[in-house]
Amino acid sequence: MGEFTGKVAFITGAARGQGRAHAVKLAAAGADIIALDLCAQIDSVPYPLATPDDLAETVKLVEETGARIVAHQADVRDRDAVKAALRDGTAKLGDRLDIVIANAGIAPMAADDAWQDVIDVNLTGVYNTVDVAMKPMVKFGNGGAIVLTSSVAGLVGLGSPVAGSVGYAAAKHGIVGLMRVYANVLAPYSIRVNSVHPAGVDTPMIDNEFTRAWLEGAAREQQQGGPDMGNPMPVQTLEADDIANAVYWLVSDAARYVTGITLPVDAGFVNKL
Repeated sequence: MGEFTGKVAFITGAARGQGRAHAVKLAAAGADIIALDLCAQIDSVPYPLATPDDLAETVKLVEETGARIVAHQADVRDRDAVKAALRDGTAKLGDRLDIVIANAGIAPMAADDAWQDVIDVNLTGVYNTVDVAMKPMVKFGNGGAIVLTSSVAGLVGLGSPVAGSVGYAAAKHGIVGLMRVYANVLAPYSIRVNSVHPAGVDTPMIDNEFTRAWLEGAAREQQQGGPDMGNPMPVQTLEADDIANAVYWLVSDAARYVTGITLPVDAGFVNKL
């Protein structure tokens, strides 16, 4: 019996990266998983997004833990699609919902035409996820925990004057506002809401030629007096499991009275600024 045996977790952006890490870690502790991912390309995003094969790999890894999983290809920008996926998942996994991790996101940092897409996915998509999920959580009456994936760019003015980068920072800051409102609204139902703020994580969203080029440009700007993009601790990027460990704590009973916080997992990045 694991810590989350009998509980159900809904995770967006679950096909790879941080979302997959959350799914596998919670499943290993006994949770059943509802996994959602777009598994398709968005035109303004210059790097490859997750594929159906990526989502299938997440399903395989979760099933290897002994947990159940219901996976859907759906777009967090489409509220009805998110609702349908969640309804199907909860029906198949026992009519309960205990954990929500609104993790789906894009980072088209160097894209001039990405403002609307990054706002729609990274902010409206999070709103859609929580708005759809909180109603069955309240109805089922088991309390629970919601974690919104933001970024260090949601706490500091990190970015460059390019539409994708500015939109990313604006969306990640907006997540903090969503989190604080929902933490107040849902507290009477014993549903906790927090946000997690990673520095750079070694996932396909960072480890691609387009994002690496953007980061290299930022490093050159730093040498000329621009903002310091490095971590104070001697690590260039974090691992997805580092973020999964923090989220695991936030949704566990060990954090049963922790709500309304912005939790950096950032090797000291925010503290230096």
